[in-house]
Amino acid sequence: MTALRVQDPSLVVLVGISGSGKSTFAATHFGPYETVSSDHCRGLVSNDPNDQSVTREAFALLNEIVGARLRRNLLTVVDATNVQPHARSELIALARAHDVLPVAIVIDVGESVAKERNAGRADRDLGPSVIPRQQAQLRKSLRGLQREGFRTVHHLRSAEEVAGVTIERVPLLTDRRSETGPFDAIGDVHGCLDELVTLLDRLGYAVVRDDAGRAVDAVHPQGRRAVFLGDLVDRGPDSPGVMRLAMGMVRAGHALAVPGNHEDKLVRALAGRKVTVSHGLETTLAQLAEEDEAFRRDVEEFARGLVSHAVLDGGALVVAHAGLRESYHNRASGRVRAFALYGDTTGESDEYGLPVRYPWAEDYRGSAVVLYGHTPTPSAEWVNNTMCLDTGCVFGGSLSALRYPEREVVSVPAARVYYEPARPFPTAEETVGGERAVGADAVRAPDVLDLADVMGTRVVDTALLGRVSVPEENAAGALEVMSRFAVAPRSLPYLPPTMSPVATSTLPGYLEHPEGAFAAYARDDVGQVVCEEKHMGSRAVVLVCREDGGTRFGLEDGSAGIAYTRTGRRLLAPALEAELLGRLRDAVTAAGLWDRFDGAQWLLLDTEIVPWSLKTEPLIREQYASVGAAASAVMPAAVAALEAAQARGVEVGELRERVVERAGNAERFRDAYRHYRWDVDGLDGVQLAPFQVLASGRAEVGPDGDGATYETQPHSWHLDVADALVAVDPVLVRPTRRLVVDLADEASWEAATAWWEELTAGGGEGMVVKPLANLVVQDRGGRPVQPGLKVRGREYLRIIYGPDYTSEANLTRLRERHLGRKRSLAQREYALGLEALARLVRGEPTWRVHQPVFAVLALESEPLDPRL
Repeated sequence: MTALRVQDPSLVVLVGISGSGKSTFAATHFGPYETVSSDHCRGLVSNDPNDQSVTREAFALLNEIVGARLRRNLLTVVDATNVQPHARSELIALARAHDVLPVAIVIDVGESVAKERNAGRADRDLGPSVIPRQQAQLRKSLRGLQREGFRTVHHLRSAEEVAGVTIERVPLLTDRRSETGPFDAIGDVHGCLDELVTLLDRLGYAVVRDDAGRAVDAVHPQGRRAVFLGDLVDRGPDSPGVMRLAMGMVRAGHALAVPGNHEDKLVRALAGRKVTVSHGLETTLAQLAEEDEAFRRDVEEFARGLVSHAVLDGGALVVAHAGLRESYHNRASGRVRAFALYGDTTGESDEYGLPVRYPWAEDYRGSAVVLYGHTPTPSAEWVNNTMCLDTGCVFGGSLSALRYPEREVVSVPAARVYYEPARPFPTAEETVGGERAVGADAVRAPDVLDLADVMGTRVVDTALLGRVSVPEENAAGALEVMSRFAVAPRSLPYLPPTMSPVATSTLPGYLEHPEGAFAAYARDDVGQVVCEEKHMGSRAVVLVCREDGGTRFGLEDGSAGIAYTRTGRRLLAPALEAELLGRLRDAVTAAGLWDRFDGAQWLLLDTEIVPWSLKTEPLIREQYASVGAAASAVMPAAVAALEAAQARGVEVGELRERVVERAGNAERFRDAYRHYRWDVDGLDGVQLAPFQVLASGRAEVGPDGDGATYETQPHSWHLDVADALVAVDPVLVRPTRRLVVDLADEASWEAATAWWEELTAGGGEGMVVKPLANLVVQDRGGRPVQPGLKVRGREYLRIIYGPDYTSEANLTRLRERHLGRKRSLAQREYALGLEALARLVRGEPTWRVHQPVFAVLALESEPLDPRL
C-alpha cells in the first residue's frame, strides 16, 4: 500500500477523465460531507446529474459550497474532471482566497479503462470524442500542475495503483494544538544573550552550559517550555550566543520558536541572496563570521525550518512574530506568512523611513490569545486578548515574557542601550493629535482621516488588479469635490465604477450594437452573458439600514440609511430621502432579506433612480430643451422658405432634403429626452431600480469582520433579490428586465439583438451586457474582464452626440472614438470599488476604506471624452 500524505485542512482537487474512478476514490478515502461533486451539483440545480446544459450553474454552486467549507477551515475534496486549466484555476483561486493549500490527486487510469467503464453506465452517453479529448487535456495538464499553484501533486498512473493507496491526513506544521503547555512566551531578544539568560533564570529555568561555558540549553523543573516569538538576532551584542541557546532548547524539546522578519532576512543573506545589509543585520553577519562554517550552516538550516506561526493549547493560544488576525489562524499561504513576519503594513513609510503598520490588534475579537512581538512598546499590555511582548530590550528597554496560562508578565531590564533606534523609543504612552503612540508605532483612531492618505501621487493596493496609481493632479480635483460636496467619508463606503461602451459598430446607421458586446465576451471565453435593461435615471448607491445598523456608518440611531450619487453627493433632500429609505427598509423587511443575509443590519445596493429629470431638470431645461426649442422654431420656417423657393423654380432640392432630414432629427431629439422626464410629487412618480447587492453586514464589527460582499454571485442571483423587493413594493421598486445569452448559440445572439431593438424602439436607453457569472478573471494574464459593457440605443445616442449624429459623415467621424483608456479606467475603478467593499466588511477603519473610494473619484477626473 502507498500512503498519500494530504494536509488537513487543504483543498484536494481530483483530476481525471470521465470514468477514471474519481467518485469511487473520493467515497473510499474521504467522508461523505467532505466531497463536493460536480455531478451532484448538476442534480441539485436540474434534478439530473448528467444534464450538461446546467454546467455553469452547477459549478457556480460547487464553488460556493467549496468556499463555505474553506471559510470554516475544513478539508474539502472536489470531484470533477478538472482537466481544463480554467476549471483548476478557479479552485486554486478559492484556495488562495481562503489561505489553504491546494493539493492535486491525478487519477490517470488510461483511455481504454475509462471507455470500458463508461460503456457500462446506462445513465451516461458521452459520445465518441469526449474521452479522447479529455485524455489529451489531461496529458497536456500534467506538465504544469505545480506551476499552476498546487502545493502537492500526487499522480496515480494505473487502476492498480489507485486501488493500492491510502490517504494519510497530516496536520499543518502550524497545528500544534495537542501541545498544551504551560508556556513562557518570550519577546524579541535581538542578540541580548545576558538578558535572555537572566530572564530564563527568573522564570525558573536552569541554564545548561557546554565545556566552553556557552549556554546551550535551559530546562524547567516543572516541564514548562519557552516560546520564542522571533527576532532572536540582529542589533544586539551576541546573536550567535542567543541562537545557540534557542536552537539547543528547541531541539531538546524545551522550547518552541517562530521566525521573525530578522531571521527571514538572515536566511536569505546566509544563502547568498542579495539583501540590503541594514537594521542590525550587519552586526549579526560580523558576529557569525567569527564562528565556524558548520555553525553558520546550522543557524541557516534552523531558521529556514521555522514555521510562520503556531496554534497551541487546543487552539486557545496563537503565537506569531508580528501577530495574526483570527482568519489566518492555522492557515497556510504566502500572505499568512507575510502577516506573521511583518504585520499588516500600509505600504507607506514614516518620516524615519520605517513601515507604517496597521494596528490589527485594535480590531481583534478572537477567542484565542495571540502573543507577538515585532513592534517595540514600553510595557506589555493586553489589547483585545492580544499582547505584544517586544519591550525594546536592545533599545534600552526590557526583555519580557508572559507565563501562560497564568497571564503573568515577567521582565528584566536591559543592561544598556545596545542599538540606537531609527525612531525614538518611548518610555511611556503618549497621545498626540487623535493618535495613540504605542511603542514605535502610532495607532490611529479608526475614524481619523489624514490629508496625507489622499494627496500627492498615491498607490492603492487591490486584491483584484494589484497596485492602482492615482496621479497627483487627479487627487487635487477629487479633494475639492469630496471636501465640499460629498457625504461624510464614514457614510461613503463605496463609489461605483465608470462603464465602458461597447466597441464601435461598423453596421450602417449604428454607432453601438449588441454584436460588439457579445463578440468581446466570446473572445474572453465568457460562456454566458446577461443583458439588463438600462434604466435612464441617476446612478445611486443606497445604504438601507435596520434598527441601529446605521451606527456603523456614523448615521443617527434609527436612520434608515443614506443614498448618494456616483460622485458621493447626497441624492435627495433630507425629508424625501428619509421617506424613500423608510419605504425601502419596509420592503427589505417584508421580503425577508435581513434573514436571507444572515441577520444583516445593513445592505448596500447599486441602483438607478428614475426619472432622470429628478436630478437633471435644470440640465434638460437649459441644455436639451433649449436646443429642441430652437430647432422647432427654425427648422419648419427653413423648410417652408426652401419649399417656396423651389416653387419659384430655384434649384434647392438637395438643400431642402438636408434641412427636412435635420428637422426630422430635431423632432427625434426632442422625443428622446422627453421620454426620460416626467413630473413627480414627493415620492409619487419616483422609482428605484436595484440591480446589484454590493455588501451586507452588522452594526458591530466581529472578529471576522462585519459582513460579506457578493461580486462572485451571478447576476441572476442579484436580480432575484431585486425581484423580491419589486414583489412587495412594485410602486417604489422598479424591475430590471433581462435576457440571458448563450454566446455559443447564434440564435441566442439574434434573440437578444431583437430584444434590444424592441427596448430602444420603445424609448429605452438600451442595455448593459455583463458576464452572467459576475466577476470573471481571464485565464490569460489573470486580469478581470470588463464587468459590463453598455449598448445604448440609436435614438438615445442623439442626446449624447447631437440630433444629426446619424448622418453618414458624422458617423464616420464618430467611429474614430478611442475606447482603450475608457476600458482601462473601468477596470481600475472596478478593482478599487471591490477593494473598498472588502475593507469595509473586514471591519477596517474608515481611513482605510476611504483610500480606494477616494481613488475612484480621483480617477474620474482623467481627461476622457465624457460622451463615452
